Amino acid sequence: MMPSSNTVLDLFRLDDKVALVTGSASGLGAAIATALSQAGASVACHGNRRAATDTAEAIGSAGGTAAAFRADLSSTDGAEELFRQVRGRFGQVDILINNAGTIHRAAAEDTLLEDWQKILQINLTSVFQLSQLVARDMMARNAPGKIVNIASLLSFQGGIRVPSYAASKGGVAQLTKALANEWAPKGIQVNAIAPGYFRTENTSALQADETRNRQILERIPANRWGDPQDLAGAAVFLSSRASDYVTGTVLTVDGGWMGR
Repeated sequence: MMPSSNTVLDLFRLDDKVALVTGSASGLGAAIATALSQAGASVACHGNRRAATDTAEAIGSAGGTAAAFRADLSSTDGAEELFRQVRGRFGQVDILINNAGTIHRAAAEDTLLEDWQKILQINLTSVFQLSQLVARDMMARNAPGKIVNIASLLSFQGGIRVPSYAASKGGVAQLTKALANEWAPKGIQVNAIAPGYFRTENTSALQADETRNRQILERIPANRWGDPQDLAGAAVFLSSRASDYVTGTVLTVDGGWMGR
């Protein structure tokens, strides 16, 4: 028997796929967008406060195909506007990475309702809105697809002084499972990645706090903060045919934190 020309590595290729990565102007989102491009996808790079121009240009300079978009996901209309822009440019979305997120640090008794609502809108409600828009389009095209949500260690733990963030990320984990249950029969896999402590703007205050930084590193078996590139492999896997029988899963990428 002649050996097949296809190998397991071919399952990770994303050629002819269009990926939308929210919150990809920098940090984890930029690293994920770059990884998906390297695997062959055309990438729609989204920025909330600013267009993800630098990310898109870097992908283009490396020979990939990308475009930058801006939409305010703190608005209830932001998700629909973003999807409209991306579909207008690329025609479809085959892979959705719901990465955009923000955090508000305050004692629970001091958290204002407006701050609570903003965090929930960006971190959870817009995730549902975009997933719904993309899934409807996939179903109308009778096309398989991948949705990957970015959860958090606080999808499992309560944290300190971040009640709105913990609530939103707990919701992301449960939403991932709920959508996976409904959409798997339609060929749409919905999974999540729960990053541990990564070097990003959201954790800059913790990194700068000598005591908290030491406590965090003492808890992580890998004994280091994660770098954005550490998410690349997990993102490509969950976006590719290699994960066609994986759905409803929250994959921790945390240097061993949850196993400690």
